[in-house]
This record gives sequence, structure tokens and C-alpha cells, in this order.
Amino acid sequence: MEIQQALVRAHYLAIEPDGKWDAATEAAMQKYQADNGWQTKLMPDSRAIVKLGLGPDYSNAINAKTGAFTDPPPISTIPDQQAAGFVQGSGVH
Repeated sequence: MEIQQALVRAHYLAIEPDGKWDAATEAAMQKYQADNGWQTKLMPDSRAIVKLGLGPDYSNAINAKTGAFTDPPPISTIPDQQAAGFVQGSGVH
């Protein structure tokens, strides 16, 4: 139903949404995906879902502009055994 509603809002579908994945809905999604340069064989493409506004909401996710990270602890505070593991794992001696 939500996909159909989004396709109607985007002017790709002209039916009353009923929640059924019918031929008209599939054709509208294929056209929407083709118009955006995406594949049209798998329905629906995750990029189409996101662009239609139906994907996950990351509006509260931490990002580089608003994130608040503290500086890492000094390397001298890493236990010797752990630091040795990093060196061994890196393959650099």
C-alpha cells in the first residue's frame, strides 16, 4: 500500500492504492526505476524505495557534521598484550 501511495504521489501510478502488487503497480515501479537509471528486473529496487521516501529513517544518525566523538585514549594506555596483537595482526614488524 505504501509503495503504491508513493508512486501515486510521484505521478507514476494513477489508481486508488489497494496494497496489491498488480501489473499496473509493477509497471509503474519499472518506469520509476528506469527513469532513475536503475535496474528494472528486480522489484522493487532498494534505491527506489529510499527515493520514494519509504526507506529507513537515518535523520537521527550520527554524522560528521553533528557527531560528538571524544579523542581516543593515548597509545601508552593500551595494554602491551593488546598492542602486540595489533602489530602481529598488521603483518608489519
